[in-house]
Amino acid sequence: MPMNHEFHVTGMTCGHCEKAVERAIRAVDAQAEVQIDRAAERVQVRSDAPREALAQAIADEGYGVAA
Repeated sequence: MPMNHEFHVTGMTCGHCEKAVERAIRAVDAQAEVQIDRAAERVQVRSDAPREALAQAIADEGYGVAA
């Protein structure tokens, strides 16, 4: 059953950044639902993947991630 996760993500400055974050999440879970609010530095994800794996994928792209 998919879970809802919300992350505070810093360092997203443009649309390219949003796409990079979304791609990283979808690399972990291709079926993930992703909503990004760059201005609020918020990324919401509905996914079956573990929270830690999603956060690590975002961090691996070079962005700061907090719960």
